[in-house]
Amino acid sequence: MLSRKAEDYLEAILNITEKKGYTRVKDIALALDIKPSSVVEMLKKLNDNGYVVYRKYDGVTLTQKGREIGSLVKDRHDTLRALLEILQVPEKIANKDACIMEHELETKTVEQLKNFVRFVKSAPDYPQWLQHFRTFCETGVHPCEADKQKGIGSTDKS
Repeated sequence: MLSRKAEDYLEAILNITEKKGYTRVKDIALALDIKPSSVVEMLKKLNDNGYVVYRKYDGVTLTQKGREIGSLVKDRHDTLRALLEILQVPEKIANKDACIMEHELETKTVEQLKNFVRFVKSAPDYPQWLQHFRTFCETGVHPCEADKQKGIGSTDKS
């Protein structure tokens, strides 16, 4: 089983490669905000364990095994970030928190969160309850309660 740190490397390599078409040590160091020497040390370990092919001065590529894990971690991250954004967590915080959560959740939990995110995003119209949640976050009052207090939608016929 890989460490969280190793999973973060594989995810970073995947993301960089998808954006640039290649990945170098300095790209990983920048993405993970660490020193290049630390990157080289981890790349050697990942290379020795068959997750990447690392050649000094030539960059790094994921092996099939490394790509599978990197893709899995990226998918978890994207799902968690999307869920947090639905919950009105600011993008930067959602991204940071997704990085923490992506390593700890059970596979079944992530599958259900993914289903929920897809369900919400595929709704034909912007779901009314989601707008109600946004209003609740801003005001602390459920819109239906506010409507009741104003007498809107009341069935009382007194």
